Amino acid sequence: MNDSLYLAWNYLKYHWRKTCLLVLAISLVIFIPFALNYFTSKGSERMRIRAGSTPLLIGSEGSATDLCLSSLYFRKPDLPALPYSKVLELEKEGLAHPIPMNLEYRVKEQPIVGTSNDYFTMRNTEFALGRPMAIIGECVLGAEAADKLKVNIGDAVISSPAGAFDVAGSFPLKMTVTGILKPTNTADDEAVFTDLKTTWVISGKAHGHDDLATSGSDSLLLSKNDSVAIASKAVLSYTEITPANINSFHFHGNPDDYPVSAIIALPLDKKSELMLRGRFETEDRSAQVIVPSEVMERLLETVVSVKEIITLAAISIGLATLVITLMVFALSVRLRKKEIKTLKDIGAAPGRIKSVLSLEVLLVFTLSFGLTAVYLLLINNFGLRLLENFIQ
Repeated sequence: MNDSLYLAWNYLKYHWRKTCLLVLAISLVIFIPFALNYFTSKGSERMRIRAGSTPLLIGSEGSATDLCLSSLYFRKPDLPALPYSKVLELEKEGLAHPIPMNLEYRVKEQPIVGTSNDYFTMRNTEFALGRPMAIIGECVLGAEAADKLKVNIGDAVISSPAGAFDVAGSFPLKMTVTGILKPTNTADDEAVFTDLKTTWVISGKAHGHDDLATSGSDSLLLSKNDSVAIASKAVLSYTEITPANINSFHFHGNPDDYPVSAIIALPLDKKSELMLRGRFETEDRSAQVIVPSEVMERLLETVVSVKEIITLAAISIGLATLVITLMVFALSVRLRKKEIKTLKDIGAAPGRIKSVLSLEVLLVFTLSFGLTAVYLLLINNFGLRLLENFIQ
């Protein structure tokens, strides 16, 4: 047996290119169904937990799936915004505690989440450094966002323009970092949290002006006397909110009409939840209320169905690969007639020749299973991080 193993191993080493291709092909065919099942199971579990921790979501009429995914994973929603008056209505009714969210803007690739400090309480998030935001112009960063933006407490981040041709709408706002959250392994790690009013400042619905009465440049004035200073169009909006200028910031229009992407509703009890859902389903047709866990289950049912189809396809490909592999070995035997004849001429028994050929096949499959084990070890250690990046 040792002699047969020696011959089989040295043959595979000599033809190492063919051996590597066979091992790689077989290992991938074995690995893909396992990887698919792993990612589907872990991803479904993460998504169920995330959805289950959010009792109700309220948003504009449209796709419930879009509302759910955009609110839970901070993607810019395709649905129209709700007016802030909806938040005030929920507060007045007293059936649920509303937590508004504005998801329109970003800092580079990190989503800006305009919300309230109640969001941190609901998610049971803890601060690694600093404190929650207290005034407009302050922000709190998730662990990954702080790392990617390379900022710390006291540093500043600047919001990105809403679009390449957004010349009259939103403008970059410099926000001071007051806190950094501990890692949660959720979408919160990637976010830049700020006050809802701060996102309205970014949108251009609120701004501050230079102190014209003490301005050193009269070119900014149309007219000026001891009591009144009238500004010209040359006065620029601030892009940073500081203690010196915060009192000059003011909002235009009716704040009740300002946009809110979605509202997380925390019902007081089960009865309040049913009453709230009933009101939106029968009375208020301008908005919808969804249960994220129910929407996520429907979405995951589709994902599982797709997974089953892909798994079936992977098994079919695996069987085809196995047949092709056996054909490669069969053709290899036919091409090695001279080599086999030489073995017979030097006294090798037919059984010994068969054992050499069988051990070659066995070694290839053993190496393939070993490489598959390495793949599985890698996804066990790094798969969740890849999965989180994919989901977010």
